[in-house]
Amino acid sequence: MSVYTSIEQHQLETFLSHYNLGKLVDYKGISAGIENTNYFVTTTTGEFVLTIFEQMTSEEVPYFLELMAYMDEHQVPSPHPQPDNEKKYLRRFYDKPAALVKKLSGHDVRNPNIQQCQALGVTLGHLHTVAPGFHLYRANPRGPHWWKVTSEKVMPHLNDAEKKLLQEEIHFQSTYQHFNLPRGVIHADLFRDNALFDGNVLSGLIDFYYACDDVLLYDVAITVNDWCSLETGELDSNRLHSLLDAYQHERPFTEEERKVWKVMLRAAALRFWLSRLHDLHFPREGELTHTKNPDEFKNILLARLDLPSDCNLP
Repeated sequence: MSVYTSIEQHQLETFLSHYNLGKLVDYKGISAGIENTNYFVTTTTGEFVLTIFEQMTSEEVPYFLELMAYMDEHQVPSPHPQPDNEKKYLRRFYDKPAALVKKLSGHDVRNPNIQQCQALGVTLGHLHTVAPGFHLYRANPRGPHWWKVTSEKVMPHLNDAEKKLLQEEIHFQSTYQHFNLPRGVIHADLFRDNALFDGNVLSGLIDFYYACDDVLLYDVAITVNDWCSLETGELDSNRLHSLLDAYQHERPFTEEERKVWKVMLRAAALRFWLSRLHDLHFPREGELTHTKNPDEFKNILLARLDLPSDCNLP
């Protein structure tokens, strides 16, 4: 995540005094991402990630911390939050909500291979299988209403072709209501930089801070659009089917899901095109920032308008 809040060593040492994690050895800001402030923190007992929540309130954060703990305890490798000396996951830093989580091993992959896509498909399918047991609920804050509001906000910054594409896609998506599709907790941001690998072994999923309750297939579409897209935006059928075949061994797709697969791929592309347009034209100030190119997801959306038959669900 970007660093919006700078911290001093003595402040971090005071924060760590509320945990039984030994003494501070080193810390470093993390520049990837755009939502929260994150630091790698090394103590004499191990490696952790400190997250300072820049936009969420103390009432919102427990959902995510409890979810990460639940997933890790149900064989979805996740960064388990560290309890403080009062057995609480959530504390405050600079009067903002903050938490420490265990740093997972491994690295993200820029060009995933077939085995890595299979591993991700298995884990995502398992996540969706165990998700119904999670006891908290959070509506998707970046669903259709957010699409409409954000599209109106960014529209003046687009050229004519982009305006036409955005208006037509918002209208197209408004004609679909997905009442009959399986729903539950979704990660909602499972991009390549949010999965860690040791070789071809998936060692962890990270950044659950967009997680919410929504259509499970939408989560699959978000993941596929990032993991299986070529630079042109078109899908790599080998990576695609490796991921989808592995997923459906954990949770088989329904007939209703097969009917709206193309719609979901377009919806997922629309959501991230909009968020990147918003971040580009309405940036937030930060010491370290990382704004991603919206054209990547514009091209993905354009490619999804004419999906080849070999890219259907298995």
